[in-house]
Amino acid sequence: MDWQTVSEELKKPLSPDAIKPPPQGKFGEYVDALHVIREANRIFGFDGWSYVVTRMEMVSRQVVQKEGRDGTYEQLRVGYLANVRLTIDGVTREGTAVGSGMGNPDSEADHHEAATKEAETDALKRAFRTFGNTFGLALYEKDKNAREVGYTATQGEIDEAVKGLSNCADLEALQKVWASLYKNLRYVADEPDVISAKDERKDQLTRKEAA
Repeated sequence: MDWQTVSEELKKPLSPDAIKPPPQGKFGEYVDALHVIREANRIFGFDGWSYVVTRMEMVSRQVVQKEGRDGTYEQLRVGYLANVRLTIDGVTREGTAVGSGMGNPDSEADHHEAATKEAETDALKRAFRTFGNTFGLALYEKDKNAREVGYTATQGEIDEAVKGLSNCADLEALQKVWASLYKNLRYVADEPDVISAKDERKDQLTRKEAA
């Protein structure tokens, strides 16, 4: 494997299109398994990586009573712990995750299958994340502005930013608008047209105050 070429790919920022919002009731954006496997095949090759599940253990199983519109009913909940060992051209990484499944006790096999699949998939993703941003590593940066994500400003965002900066009535207002823009939408603030609009308005207001 040509690790020099591979390393250049691994240094690239995560595509914003790959970022998924957190599922209902959970926190944190994520990348799904489809993206991770596609990127692994693209960067390392279809035969350049492999993994084995070194542990799959049921860690919880309980039947709980739930209240519904038609009265009390039972819900089965199962949890599995998985460990995955990933190997890429002799380089080994491991990932561990827990998966859960729940629902009607009469469909118990389905819940065990859902839990094991989730545990295996999440463990694999956690093993891959150590290889770089495109595998989700970028999302572990808590400061979203510092994340290595390849956001691209739309023309609408650029136009709105230019308009907001150009309409500032004084230097204090300009400073506040620019600070807010840079903090919340840095990828927009870094656009040449936006920087030019800020500098131009600053020059105009400076000359106005000096007159």
